Amino acid sequence: MEECHRANTAAHAAIQLLNADENFELNVVVCLLIDILYYLFSTSYKDGSKAEPVDESSVKKMILTFEKRSYKNQELRIKFPDNPEKFMESELDLNDIIQEMHVIATMPDLYHLLVELNAVHSLLGLLTVVDLLQELTDIDTLHESEEGAEVLIDALLEGQVVALLVQNMERLDEQVKEEADGIYNTLAIIENMAEFRPGLCTEAAQQGLMQWLLKRIKAKMPFDANKLYCSEILAILLQNNDNTRELLGEMDGIDVLLQQLSVFKRHNPSTAEEQEMMENLFDALCSCLMLPANRDRFLRGEGLQLMNLMLREKKVSRTSALKVLDHGMIGPEGADNCHKFVDILGLRTIFPLFMKTPKKMKKTGTSEKEHEEHVSSIIASMLRNLKSQQRSRLLTKFTENDCEKVDRLMELHFKYLEAVQQADKRIEGEKHEMVRRGEILDDSMEDEFYLRRLDAGLFVLQLICYIMVEISNSGISQLQQRVHQILNLRGGSVKVVRHIMRGK
Repeated sequence: MEECHRANTAAHAAIQLLNADENFELNVVVCLLIDILYYLFSTSYKDGSKAEPVDESSVKKMILTFEKRSYKNQELRIKFPDNPEKFMESELDLNDIIQEMHVIATMPDLYHLLVELNAVHSLLGLLTVVDLLQELTDIDTLHESEEGAEVLIDALLEGQVVALLVQNMERLDEQVKEEADGIYNTLAIIENMAEFRPGLCTEAAQQGLMQWLLKRIKAKMPFDANKLYCSEILAILLQNNDNTRELLGEMDGIDVLLQQLSVFKRHNPSTAEEQEMMENLFDALCSCLMLPANRDRFLRGEGLQLMNLMLREKKVSRTSALKVLDHGMIGPEGADNCHKFVDILGLRTIFPLFMKTPKKMKKTGTSEKEHEEHVSSIIASMLRNLKSQQRSRLLTKFTENDCEKVDRLMELHFKYLEAVQQADKRIEGEKHEMVRRGEILDDSMEDEFYLRRLDAGLFVLQLICYIMVEISNSGISQLQQRVHQILNLRGGSVKVVRHIMRGK
């Protein structure tokens, strides 16, 4: 009941402000109503014990009462636009029925009534008067994941609800606490909608959300919960979605991300929340680089130089910078980035990380295997993509200091070979046990076993084997001899390497 009391108090305070200032423009009312809706979202449905049971008849009655009160409120606002006292009572009545309607959030199977009785249309129509009611519907929409919500969400999307939410956020002033809270709760609505229906991310981004998020992220304001939330929503929009990745690229979003991340090249985040925001921005950048066109934007925006600096500075950002480089250089589309990386003396940065895995990685939540995977992937990408002089410079690195890098490569080879062989033994034991019990080894089980092998280190092992093959076939006899020498010394074989390369 505490949240309900807070929402009621806030709404009444908003009415008082309206009464006190004839020039008051509803911003606070909007935000407080969002607060009410946010309460509905975050408590009622998750904890049915807090809501009274409702039936079809009571819901219809609520909607009818809401329609009457909202119509009366609109009528009085139009009639007395400069005299808030005249519509203050209707504002309180409207707030009361909205409070009652919170209970609908516990009954998603009755959501269809909101659509059938035209309540969605009415709520969205009220946005021109009290933007807040848009949030009300939104919150209902986002919150549910039952089939009753499908109809409601469809109606909301038809009403361009995301565009309306964005328009409302644009007019809010975050210097005012209530309005800053309104933005936070609106972002929560968007997050819930995206979680319920991931497919709406493209539409939401195109309805102004992407532009607003980029604008807010680069705004020169102190770090706060809203900036953190914006970074999270941005990462969600870009996840597995080439349409939003392309849109961000066209809006110069790569430059925005690089500018925001540049703060962390010489300074660690000051709080856990700021570090979370940094990681969200890195995740967003990695997602963007999955789209080939964005790799060129990353290159032109001097993203490689920034990541290289981060690797050298040894701050918390180093781990994520390594991941970004991996995404930017992989595949044929990463060829230009590979060449540029060599040109900016990136080999001097990446090989010390290859030779010795940093110990202080717990703060970033990165494992030793993840680090070695990214470094190996970057070197493999360069071997695959580099031509002429740059390729020669890379191969020369392996000959330095009596081929110490080949020794390290072979050390990693046997480390991951052993880990995969141990995993294979466990898996074979499980297979034999399943056969003994008469269980069938279907494709889904085989896929699960393969994923376990990858998790044990098979993918890293394949990258290492690829590097071994490339340097052995480079025409530099010194490298080939060293690889074969260590293989023979430790009981390895070229046959095993070929087997691994085929993914077996």
